[in-house]
Order: sequence, then structure tokens, then C-alpha cells
Amino acid sequence: MTFTAGKACMSRTNWMVAGLLAIPIILSGVLGSAAQDSDAKKIFKEMANYLSSQKNIAATFDADIEVITSERQKIQFTSSGQLRLSRPNKLRSSRTGGYSDVEMVFDGTTARIVGRHNNTYAEINAPGSVDQLIDRLRDEYNVVMPGADLLMTRLNDLLMEDVLEAKHIGRGVIDGVECEHLAFRNAETDWQIWIERGPRPIPRKYVITSKTVTGEPQYTLRIKTWASDPSFGPDTFAFKAPQGAKKVNVKELADIDEVPAGVVAGGMK
Repeated sequence: MTFTAGKACMSRTNWMVAGLLAIPIILSGVLGSAAQDSDAKKIFKEMANYLSSQKNIAATFDADIEVITSERQKIQFTSSGQLRLSRPNKLRSSRTGGYSDVEMVFDGTTARIVGRHNNTYAEINAPGSVDQLIDRLRDEYNVVMPGADLLMTRLNDLLMEDVLEAKHIGRGVIDGVECEHLAFRNAETDWQIWIERGPRPIPRKYVITSKTVTGEPQYTLRIKTWASDPSFGPDTFAFKAPQGAKKVNVKELADIDEVPAGVVAGGMK
């Protein structure tokens, strides 16, 4: 992958000098005023309350996850997906990238995870809510879905629990939509979120930076479309195994991560 800069009117040196001069001015201007704002948590809570009040949600998204190789090169892997959620206990989500094609279907009793790229699937007996399923996948099966935090009904308590610093940076525009830009810090991560302004405070972009990993890799989630209270058909959360698919133990599911085998997400090769 090749990046080219400074081709147009300025020499490379001039670009660097201009950039070095601009950065302190921009940051002092933006963060200086943002430091006086105390409403970041209020804006976030309004979003959390809005999301948890939605009984049915349909959304599409793009996701980027970075890894740092043993040569300290930062590599980014990209995937796209969609989800359909019906509270409290139904979820269908899929994610397709260059190395995996994965779908999960949860009907309130059983979760099925399908690896369409290798025609395998696994079942997890998981009666309960979507919140409980997300917790169980993380705690018992080490299946971590960073963006899944936004689906939790206790979203505000969950993400504000260990926040050490909160800032209302200002406003930004995501896909032509004006958003409130918030930044938060805790001991291990910095994270930012862009929330649509107006009567529909939905998340438009979510960035998590891992500060404890060399190179500080990031996970970025961009919400492309969002429908509140869509109608779902009777088969939306029904599972049908792909033809010829092999049923395996969930711990035997291979290559369902967003990065290829042999690379640790957010870590070293």
C-alpha cells in the first residue's frame, strides 16, 4: 500500500512545516474550549436512552480493525455487515470481510454462529436476552464484538463505568449528517463517538484506541444506515443451516475473526 503526499503546489518540506505549525493551533483551539464543556456525558446518556428505547433496529455498517506487525507496521482490515435486533431477545447479524463471512442468529434460546466461508456452524444454548448473550460470548467463548456495546440496554452504565475523562469536542459531519463529537478516556483505551444531532441521536461513528498495545491500534465502526422500529417477518430470526454445512463445537469455529489467521487483532503478528 502506497501513500503519496505533497504532490501539488508545496514541497514536502513546506507541507511538513505547515502541518507542524497548524497542529498546536488547531488542538489548542478545539480542546481548549472543549475542556470547558461538561455535557459530554449528558449527550451520551441521551443517545443511550434513545437506543435502548428502540424495540426493533435494523442497521448496516462498515468496520476497520488495525493490527501492528512484528515490524511495527500498522495494517488495517475492513469488513461490512448488517444487523437486525428485536428486544429483548432476538438478533441476526452478519459481517463479511476479505477473510471471513460470518453470521449469527439468536432466537432467544439458541445462538447459531455460521462460518459461510468454510461452511461450518456452531450452536450455543443461551436462553435469555441479547445483553446476556453478548456477555456470555465474551466471558465464556472469548468472542468479542466491540461494536456490540451499542446494542446493550445498559449501554450508559457499561461505558461510563470506568471513564476518567470526558470531552465534548464539538461537531463533525459523517456521511453528510451533522453530529456531536465526544471523546472519552479510561485506563486502557481512548474512545470517540459521533452522535447524530436532532431528534434521532444515533451513533454514526465509533472509534476505540488501545493505549496499552504498541502502536495504539484502533477499531472503527461506521454506521451506514439505521432504521428504528422496522417490521420484521416471522422468519427473520429463524435459523436454517446452509446446505452441506458441518456442525462443530463453538471452540472449533475457525477463521471467524475480522483479521486473517495468524494475526492477533489489535496486537502483534
